[in-house]
Amino acid sequence: MEYVNPEGLRQDGRRPKELRQLGCELGVLAKAAGSATFEMGNTKVLAAVYGPHEASNRSAAASGATVHCDYAMAPFSTGERRKQGRTDRRSTEISAVIRNTLEQTIITELLPNSQIDIHVQVLQADGGTRCACINAALLALAEAGIPLRDMVAACAAGYLDETALLDLNYIEDSGGGPDISVALHPQFDRVVLLQMDNRLPLETFETVVELAIKGCKAVASYMRGQLLEHTRMLASARGFDKL
Repeated sequence: MEYVNPEGLRQDGRRPKELRQLGCELGVLAKAAGSATFEMGNTKVLAAVYGPHEASNRSAAASGATVHCDYAMAPFSTGERRKQGRTDRRSTEISAVIRNTLEQTIITELLPNSQIDIHVQVLQADGGTRCACINAALLALAEAGIPLRDMVAACAAGYLDETALLDLNYIEDSGGGPDISVALHPQFDRVVLLQMDNRLPLETFETVVELAIKGCKAVASYMRGQLLEHTRMLASARGFDKL
């Protein structure tokens, strides 16, 4: 299968270093402390944050909040209907990845003896689900007013047809080439997640990682703008813009 044609276009019409269209909505669940949907192309995820509330294990949370994360895929999220059942190994692994990334982002020491529960669900899957989940969770945490060290933005890049490709869709992700998921604190320019499937020569690895980091910065810029717009809307609805 040809992933990049002679004109330099991918199957979905994008250039190799082009992100899919981004979309988000904040405050989608009334009973959650914070919630958001996030879209990267045809991938759409929902995140909900509950807490901070009293920790179920106070000894573990004595020095700072504990973060619990639950990841799931909706039965209708892929072309084939998924069976509901016990959590599989992949879901457990992705839950741990998201939790570890967010633990590095939340200022947990400001919230001792408390617990923050984060639930993320993939509503529609077309590649890049773990990155989309991290981005949705960040927006939900921000909407909930959880203190953060920095934003965190995630994006993946891969290597197919001897070309570095940004933000792989499902067809590209299934192409058998290596791909790297990166999450970044953009203000500090600090990588807080780097996961790679398959091996890459060092020079190619550096090229793909650099491309993923550029994608993270673009995603962060988009999310920052959406958060500012959401804040303006809330201020206007409460009359603070007239003060």
